[in-house]
Amino acid sequence: MNLEGKVALITGGGTGIGSAIARRFVRDGAKVCIAGRREEKLRQVAASMPSGSVTTCAGDVTKQGDVRRMIETTIAFGGKLNVLVNNAGMDQNPPASVLDTGSDTWQEVIAVNLTGPFHTIKAAIPHMIRDGGGAIINIASVAGIRAIPNMPAYVASKGGLIMLTQQVALDFGPSKIRCNVICPGGMRTEMIEAAMSHFTESLGTDLAGVFSQFTKDIPLRRIASVDEIGGVCSLLASDDGSFITGVVLPVDGGASIVDITGASINNMAK
Repeated sequence: MNLEGKVALITGGGTGIGSAIARRFVRDGAKVCIAGRREEKLRQVAASMPSGSVTTCAGDVTKQGDVRRMIETTIAFGGKLNVLVNNAGMDQNPPASVLDTGSDTWQEVIAVNLTGPFHTIKAAIPHMIRDGGGAIINIASVAGIRAIPNMPAYVASKGGLIMLTQQVALDFGPSKIRCNVICPGGMRTEMIEAAMSHFTESLGTDLAGVFSQFTKDIPLRRIASVDEIGGVCSLLASDDGSFITGVVLPVDGGASIVDITGASINNMAK
């Protein structure tokens, strides 16, 4: 994929998936602004890239003033805004049912995972229209299309992001704006390592063993590297993806096609 001449804003760009997308975009020729709440993390990622390819903007996607500054920083750096990647997100911690999920937790998760992308999309679209179009890529989760136990705020936020994606694709397709959503499955990020680490003691294994356990029914039988999502984003951002919009794309090693009942029966039969 060729991103030469394109300028992108990536939220949550200081760690995990966001930093991997930034690396791939730069490799494919784009100029990139990475945004996030932790300035030091952003600086570390930018310092690892070729000089002049990346700038940073510390900010919070739940704050509209910060979002405006992210857009302004990107345009000041690259002269325009062609691509927006909404990657900033948070887990629901601790997991809890609807009955036990506090209102503060609900509001915080929805604010970061759904309202944040609403803010950035709303701020970015006028600039994209001015420059003849653009590509918006939202990072949701397989949890947006398949429920997982005791994560109501998280699954609601990611499901909402999927529908927001399709609404934007519908409404702004005539303005040459494409909007797609990627639904990652198990990706080896700091967030998922922290979530899985407490299983090491109960399962009597290390983190690799935990990952092996929970991926045993996935067709590709492994957890993904964050770098594996970068190429997918590059396709959707590039002119090679020029007729792709409104797509909900699982990047999950096939997890979402598995019948969990059948998988359980098969495991018991072994």
